Amino acid sequence: MLRELISRFNRSLTKSVVSFRKSYHAPIKVWFEPDRLTGSLPASNENISAMGETKDLSRTGVAFLMSSIRIKEKYLVGQDRILNAELDLPSGKVRMQLLGKRYERVGKHISIEKFLIGAQIVKMTADNREAYEQFLKYAGRRKKGAGSLGLEID
Repeated sequence: MLRELISRFNRSLTKSVVSFRKSYHAPIKVWFEPDRLTGSLPASNENISAMGETKDLSRTGVAFLMSSIRIKEKYLVGQDRILNAELDLPSGKVRMQLLGKRYERVGKHISIEKFLIGAQIVKMTADNREAYEQFLKYAGRRKKGAGSLGLEID
């Protein structure tokens, strides 16, 4: 009886602490923030990018599938490396900066192997934030149509 009570408390606490996740599959483009450690001007890293697909979205993070865990020699997760991301949502493209927190290999065979990456949203412009949160709030809901005018003309 006590274990059941503690279990219910933990579930309710977890629901209030963790952001609601919306399962949604959309194209995502990921590239690295330019390194600022060198003395010369860095070239844009946007042309060195990778494409993937989102798995779920929340106010605080994004989970997405990629065919590789790295782009060239740089890993997508680890070393507090900032990723630039562009989501292709029905309302338009939304850009954000992400920090990869974890990854997991998914797929049973090497030919279909992918990596599920969990990333925290660290920065967005106000316009992108508004568009993203509007999508999270209203996506998947059907708008009630105005219906017919009911003129009954035959």
